Amino acid sequence: MWKLHHAIDRGHTKLDWLDSRHSFSFGDYIDPQRMGFRSLRVINEDRVAPGAGFRSHAHANMEIITCVLKGTLTHRDSLGHQTTLTPGQFQCITAGSGITHSEFNASETDEVWFYQVWIYPDVQNLTPGYQQVAITSQPGLNLVASRDGESDSLRIQQEVRLFRACLKPGADSRHPIAPGRHAWVQCMRGELDLTELSSNRVMTLGPGDGLATSGSASIQLSTTSMADALMFDLV
Repeated sequence: MWKLHHAIDRGHTKLDWLDSRHSFSFGDYIDPQRMGFRSLRVINEDRVAPGAGFRSHAHANMEIITCVLKGTLTHRDSLGHQTTLTPGQFQCITAGSGITHSEFNASETDEVWFYQVWIYPDVQNLTPGYQQVAITSQPGLNLVASRDGESDSLRIQQEVRLFRACLKPGADSRHPIAPGRHAWVQCMRGELDLTELSSNRVMTLGPGDGLATSGSASIQLSTTSMADALMFDLV
């Protein structure tokens, strides 16, 4: 089963300082058919104006992963962390039993553009935690997050493996999907071709498009231009 979620069909929040697109129901955007996929609950694409941002707010029992595509994002939280994220860096908050944090555009002149993902943990009320890693974007699939923190990836409290797919023209990367597992691919930039290798079915994703797949044994990611995407391997 493949299901394409077109970028144009995402929810939209537009404020004087924020332009946000929601792949799943979020805030005032509610669609009973789009409440998430497996343990994925939120995929938001946010653009925040210079000097603006999200004031301190609370979270609990959620794994929150942030990926900056352009600009600089300042993070502060109730654990005492004061950090910045720039392109190539990923952040993970284990909200656990409760954490408050704020996120602001560190620049007074340029917007910051980032993706934020929320994943349900499989254990409740964990001790809150914070991680930040720099992922070297080698061509192909780069492991960003995993249950066991494999290859210095972010350690998350769920059976999810998150990859960043960085592809150049003519390049491709194959990923096997174990029986009983599923995948979600979110195209962030460029144009991405997905091929189900058992059937040779092909689907093309543009910026903001997402594709859910269940029952595929292996998929191939390729591009004729360039592509920058997130791929989730989920139970």
